[in-house]
Amino acid sequence: MANAFWDKTHAAPTTSFWASGHTPTLIAAFLYFDLAFMVWVILGPLAPDIAKALALSPAQKGLMVAVPTLAGALLRVVNGLLVDRIGPKRSGAISQLIVIAGLFTAWMVGVISFAGTLALGVILGFAGASFAIALPLASRWYPAEHQGKAMGLAGMGNSGTVLAALFAPGLAKLFGWNAVLGLACIPLSIVFVIYMIMAKDAPDAPAPKSFAQYLEPLRQADAWWLMGFYAVTFGGFVGLAASLPIYFTDRFGLTPIQAGYGTAACVLAGSLVRPMGGALADAIGGVKTLTGVFIIAALALTGIASAATVAAALGLFVVAMLALGTGNGAVFQLVPQRFAAEIGVMTGLVGMAGGVGGFYLASSLGLAKQYTGSFSSGFLIFAGLAVVALAGLTLVKGKWRSAWGAASTVRI
Repeated sequence: MANAFWDKTHAAPTTSFWASGHTPTLIAAFLYFDLAFMVWVILGPLAPDIAKALALSPAQKGLMVAVPTLAGALLRVVNGLLVDRIGPKRSGAISQLIVIAGLFTAWMVGVISFAGTLALGVILGFAGASFAIALPLASRWYPAEHQGKAMGLAGMGNSGTVLAALFAPGLAKLFGWNAVLGLACIPLSIVFVIYMIMAKDAPDAPAPKSFAQYLEPLRQADAWWLMGFYAVTFGGFVGLAASLPIYFTDRFGLTPIQAGYGTAACVLAGSLVRPMGGALADAIGGVKTLTGVFIIAALALTGIASAATVAAALGLFVVAMLALGTGNGAVFQLVPQRFAAEIGVMTGLVGMAGGVGGFYLASSLGLAKQYTGSFSSGFLIFAGLAVVALAGLTLVKGKWRSAWGAASTVRI
């Protein structure tokens, strides 16, 4: 039945997007990704309440919200290998069950120490690693001319970070922050059932790769450049998404609910603009798009370091998130132009680098606050990293356009 469906929907390259793949799987991938990202960053909106209850230092708060990001980064490589061997649907089911079981256990037992928050952060890393499962699950159903749309729609699940910022602080005020961990299991369980019913593995799965083959692209300097650029763009996005509730409460004295609303506005901007970033890169080239992204991000983050009012900081954060979200789409416009044959592998490696960047930003902001009394130096250092990325892009863009851009039908 699956092969018959595949033959029917992929026979003609001119088939429309919605008729060319498997829409139920695309929906299931989006929902899985969306809820996974929601719980991946849930410690951020809950951080003010957790820090108060456990008497955490600024550095501990920063590390608490950063650990899920680092764990998710490392587990993306693991999930990439798992997807190759048992398929994305089974891999996603296993990951979802681990997260649900971890949150349920944390709710029942209670998180009563800083070490407990770190252990929970590792479990939440499985949610962050959903990137390496949800995208192949959806994209393998679609032909080359519709890959970008499929990956873009599934990838919009990063908007789940908005749900955490909007609802977690309010629920924590009503029921207590520990109860939010249990309440999160309800939508996760519903999506798990929908996922198991609707998701199907595409019938033309590529042959499994060995671990050595998985790391083969790392022999190429271009892979490291792309990973570095994504460490700044996605790292900045997810690092800020996790850290903004702490920043708004500590810097301006906002309530956790008010901080959640401010965070949601910033995260929503960065989430929704990601597909637009890919479209802009298609129109003017990924290099030009990233050039603008790094300049704007560096200026906005520098301005945030000296922002004196919550309105000024919020406005600059929105600008920064718009730039970083655009950059996320632009990087993934470039990746398939250089690594078309290794796109699955590179998705995992580039995604891992993005998570590492997020870990650095979230943890460094906490350290900056603890040792200098201000978040400013953390923002300035990350602005400096954006400038370094811009310098690197300037260094390699000529080579890219002459070496592999000339053979591409897409603007580089």
